[in-house]
Amino acid sequence: MEEIKMVDLKGLMNRIKPEIDEAIDRVLSSERFIGGEEVQEFAKELGGVISEEEVFVIPCANGTDALQIALMAMGIGHGDEVITPNFTFISTVEVVSMLGATPVLVDVYEDTFNIDCEAVENAITENTKAIVPVHLFGQCADMGKLMSISKKHNIPLIEDTAQSLLSVYCNEKGLSGTSGLFGSFGTTSFFPSKNLGCLGDGGAVITLDETLAKKAKQIANHGGLVKYEHDVIGMNSRLDSLQAAILRVKLPHLAGYISKRQEAACRYDELLEDVEGVETPVRSDSSTHVFHQYTLRITNGMRDEVARGLLEFGIPTGVYYPKGIHEHKAFKGLGYKKGDFPISEKLSKNVLSLPMHTELSREQQIYIVESLVKCIS
Repeated sequence: MEEIKMVDLKGLMNRIKPEIDEAIDRVLSSERFIGGEEVQEFAKELGGVISEEEVFVIPCANGTDALQIALMAMGIGHGDEVITPNFTFISTVEVVSMLGATPVLVDVYEDTFNIDCEAVENAITENTKAIVPVHLFGQCADMGKLMSISKKHNIPLIEDTAQSLLSVYCNEKGLSGTSGLFGSFGTTSFFPSKNLGCLGDGGAVITLDETLAKKAKQIANHGGLVKYEHDVIGMNSRLDSLQAAILRVKLPHLAGYISKRQEAACRYDELLEDVEGVETPVRSDSSTHVFHQYTLRITNGMRDEVARGLLEFGIPTGVYYPKGIHEHKAFKGLGYKKGDFPISEKLSKNVLSLPMHTELSREQQIYIVESLVKCIS
């Protein structure tokens, strides 16, 4: 049996290496390493994959920059409040603080790990200027409820889709669409381990609104659309041509990558069905799941022991996330205390992500589960 990896980038790349080599040679020959045709064509192609509607894609340097660009385009700044989940990666909250605004943290649902919509509505004040739901681990937050809250209070949504690219939300009331297209903006990351990852860093802002797209494009390019003409305060955030060319190769395979992850998730579900002390990922009734992560809950209090035991069997795992945002020293100034977010605090003690990628074999998954049973018994 081959070595088990948390993410097998080498195995995935080996299957498309000739195409990658050709794309890299194409960029080297063009001598266009910043911007140019590769970036422009990738933006068009990604928009076409996301939706049949016209989607404006603004490529940028990384997913964190994408969030900042979107917030800046919405005019978020000093004195503003932005509601976002407490159980998420630091960048979602970091960019709010960097702009001088105040992150307002709310808890998440224990089953889906996504933002608690009732908590969102309770947190709204006259200073609330945006809501940033995170579609965690690969499935959409409850966009039906969030859209209703957004419209009721006239507060824009900015969706963090870094882990959910191409997940689809659809509820019984007929609201349907791809993650990132419900709010004013969607933002995403092309970090190498993402379902669509480049060979370095990269990100993008997406929107259906042409006016907002123009603002975001300005901000990402030093505040201007014409060279040496700077209309607003912006930043320097660009997707390299090499990364764009690599993403263009991988993009047509994305649906297949997602399908393989979903197949692996179903195998895990089957193998773990009768294992005590383990709760497998809950699928929302209103969202597809693209399984950026396959995240268990270890319910017997042995999460850390199980992780150490699996490592002894040669099986890597991940804990996403070992702390709620309110527990980080950087955000002590927000004034939250232990106990304010009971679900986040509980999850941070019991979540455990198993290896999840396109190259997982049934043999490897059987071994992973058999080893987990030994560790948890």
